[in-house]
Amino acid sequence: RSEINPNSKHLKVFDLRISDAGIYTCEYGSHTASISLHVFKLTISSDGNFLPNEIPELTVMQNSTQNLPDLSITLFNSNYSIVRTKLLGNQTPRKYILELKQLEATDSGTWMCRIHSDLPLINQNISFDVKVLGFQNPDWRRKYAAVDSTITLSWHLNFQKIKWKEGFIGQLNWKKQESATVTELLDFNVTARGEQHETKKSSPFLFEIPKSKPKGTIEVTLPKVQFSHSGEYQCQLAYNSRYTQSKIELVVMKVSANPVGPLLRGSKVTLICQVSSPLPSNTHLCWERVNGTQTDIKKSKQHEVKVEVNVSAAGLWNCHLMEDNKRKISINYRVEEAPVWISYVVIGASIGGSVLVFGLACLCIISGISWQRRRQRAKRMAQARQYLLENKTCQCQQ
Repeated sequence: RSEINPNSKHLKVFDLRISDAGIYTCEYGSHTASISLHVFKLTISSDGNFLPNEIPELTVMQNSTQNLPDLSITLFNSNYSIVRTKLLGNQTPRKYILELKQLEATDSGTWMCRIHSDLPLINQNISFDVKVLGFQNPDWRRKYAAVDSTITLSWHLNFQKIKWKEGFIGQLNWKKQESATVTELLDFNVTARGEQHETKKSSPFLFEIPKSKPKGTIEVTLPKVQFSHSGEYQCQLAYNSRYTQSKIELVVMKVSANPVGPLLRGSKVTLICQVSSPLPSNTHLCWERVNGTQTDIKKSKQHEVKVEVNVSAAGLWNCHLMEDNKRKISINYRVEEAPVWISYVVIGASIGGSVLVFGLACLCIISGISWQRRRQRAKRMAQARQYLLENKTCQCQQ
């Protein structure tokens, strides 16, 4: 593991080990020169490969033939910011164990450990790599979609950005709000070479995996969103029996009318706008009539899932989903007035129906009276026959 440069007489030691510490003496004729080699060894848990929220441990060891000094150790992350550490266990001058902070995906990069001692004077910088496999997007997001629209849900993995050299697996799941039943939509795996493979699973609704998408991305497209598609979409990846995940909550909005159909003259229709799950405090629903006045606006109350407005005139209405007073999605609903002849037909049908009901009622009354009379007549005849049988009446002799 060593060689001597024949020209400069320099000694080069390869693959330096902590046991290589000691005094090295060079003899040339009657001349000698000695150098004391002080060796430091730095190791990090999991070989520097982590998932978000994990807490690494850093070990610094030193060896020398001289008395080992007390060390001052300072850590800098990839942004050259000082990282707070905690010394663990009973420290000795030979070995220091430090607990780092809880990691995030953005902590990936080259870190530096600065070792300092006043006596003997030591200022040594040791760099090391920290790789945190995870998602480039937040751990939790909310997205909105209107019924019958198309939406693509995507998760951006960072394995290419951080040059991850290990294989890992993952899957994409879906479940309804507050439901324990989980449906697997697809699973995927990434090889040590960075090759990504995906397998689509059967599911209760139609979705597509886009053929063209950025590398290192997990995507699914819902070509025609339905109200039942709402819920939690969870992308999970696993490495060495550890896992991390990122979720997207899909909130679906729809509008409807009661009753359905054209607005009849003199009648009203109720427009209903609703979402699939309760909204946060900074979000609300709002009905607004196009080209209307301030009185033609109806907002939902905090955490309400629907808002209704009563309409008595034809026109175009919009339902907006507002988040922090910014419009996220909108759905139009046009209230159409029924033609005049339909109104006349409906009025005529109503009058005709009333007359028919009246006629049926009269018929029922007449039938009831007639039935009552027949019943009374039959009752008297039965009584008369009973009297005859008991000889309580006389008969005329001819």
